[in-house]
Formats: sequence, structure tokens, C-alpha cells
Amino acid sequence: MTQRLIGLGVQSDKTAGEYAAIAQLAEQHGFDVLSVFGDLMYQPPIFPLLVAAQHTSRIALGPACLNPYTMHPAEVAGQIAALDIASGGRAYLGLARGTWLDQVGVPQARPLRRLRETVDVVNLLLGQDPAGYQGRELSIAPGTALRYTPHRPRVPLLIGTWGQRTAELAAAVADDVKVGGSANPAMGKTMRAWLDAAAAAAGRDPAEVGLTLGAVTVVDEDGAAARALARTEVAMYLAVVADLDPTVEIDPELLARVQAHVGRGEHAEAGALISDDLLDLFAFSGTPSQIADQAEAVFAAG
Repeated sequence: MTQRLIGLGVQSDKTAGEYAAIAQLAEQHGFDVLSVFGDLMYQPPIFPLLVAAQHTSRIALGPACLNPYTMHPAEVAGQIAALDIASGGRAYLGLARGTWLDQVGVPQARPLRRLRETVDVVNLLLGQDPAGYQGRELSIAPGTALRYTPHRPRVPLLIGTWGQRTAELAAAVADDVKVGGSANPAMGKTMRAWLDAAAAAAGRDPAEVGLTLGAVTVVDEDGAAARALARTEVAMYLAVVADLDPTVEIDPELLARVQAHVGRGEHAEAGALISDDLLDLFAFSGTPSQIADQAEAVFAAG
């Protein structure tokens, strides 16, 4: 997917009525994609996505992202098949290794292998292939199949990552890659280069593999107020993503101070430590024209 697509990502912490209203507004205002985050301890994204499916007719819908550890691939396949049926073929599947799973005692061993085998199993089940599957992490007995007919034998696949090795996997099996938490054009250029090289090595046209950057977005006619709120929001995840961006060097002492404030629930104080330049790497924020300029810079990066 090389065309310019604009998506709206929402957290799964709202009511059914709010999801319906957001989905309708997103479609009315020309968004191409509505994603729901799959963060730990929030509502499972399938709930808001099914609500959105019933209140829209055009916009693509999907979780960004499910992880292959807390949900078995058979359940992943079932949920995405259900969403594809409910939306009339508008579902996409987002997969990533997941974050914060140590808080619930879930180890994340061999993430590349787990992701690859999850993709294999989901494709096998959606394609109604009765051959079964025997991987090193996962297995499906021969004859095991969904007991209903999926709307499509395959849905578009997005893999979320900041890393080169996962990008190389995605270039071979996915339709899109998402760098979650980044608004940095330099990171976009770096990821695009990784994907192009890996896709060519896998025998694919690099143009077949799209690239998405997504981050906290706060927009208001009062640009200063929007950016102040964005700082507070970014502070909560800056320590997680800052070390993932190979194009950025951030003072470790600054990160430690931000994290200490966040740990004490002092989000405004944490946000106040984030400079304008740093904010623009990890969030889209400001007036509508400022947001548009940031988006154009990302598109220009590929």
C-alpha cells in the first residue's frame, strides 16, 4: 500500500456509544482507517471494532495491535474473521510482540518465531486449509478448521515494530508495518530503507509493503494548549519508545527524570521537561496546520 492513507487510532477505554460516534465521524470526515489499540488491561479491541463495523460502511477497521502471547492464533484468526464478516470485508489484522506483558507474568520468548508462526496459523485457518501446521512454537492438528466460512481467505496484515529484524520478517509476510509512537521522519526513512532491502531480498516488490507512523495526536485551534496536553501524554510512554529509535539520542538523565515524575503520577511535571523538538519526534500536536505540516514531513520520508 503505497498510497497516502490517513488513519485514526483510538484507545479502548470508551463506551459503545462513544465508539459508534467516533467511527461515524471518522468515516464522514474522510479517514481511511480506524484502528483500536490493543494495550494491556484495556478493553479487548474486538469490542469497539465490532461496534464501529455496525456504524460505518467504507472505512477499514483493525486492531493495532494484537500480540501472539496472550491470545492463541486460533483465537486471533477467529476474532479477525468475525470482524471481517461484520464489516463486509473491511478488516485488517495488526500483530506485534506486545508491551508490558511482564506485568501479568507472560514471557515473550522467541518473538520473531512466534510472530512468524502466528501469521502462518492465521493464514491457514482463514484459508480453510485442512493440512494442519507443525511449527517450533505452535501446532494445529490436521483437519482443524474454522466451523464457518470466513468472508475472505486472507485479510491485510500489519506488523508493528521499531526493529530491523522484525521489519525484515514483515517485509516478507506483511502488507504494512507500523512504527507505533513515532512522528519522526528520520525514523520513517530508516524503516523504509530496511523494508525496501528486505522485501527485495524476499523477492517482493518493495512497493507492496506499506509503512505507517502513528503517535499521540492532539489538535486544537489553540496550538499551545494542544502541545501542552501532548507533552503530558507523551511523557507516559517516552521512556518505552525513546530507546527504540536509532535516529535519536536523548539524555539518559532527562529520561530518568521524566520517568520518575510519571512514576509518582506527576504527568504535567514530566511533560514540562519535554522540549518542542523532542515532542515533535514522538507526537503530532498543535494547530491543524501544524499537524498537516508534520504529516507532510512523514509522507515525504516515504
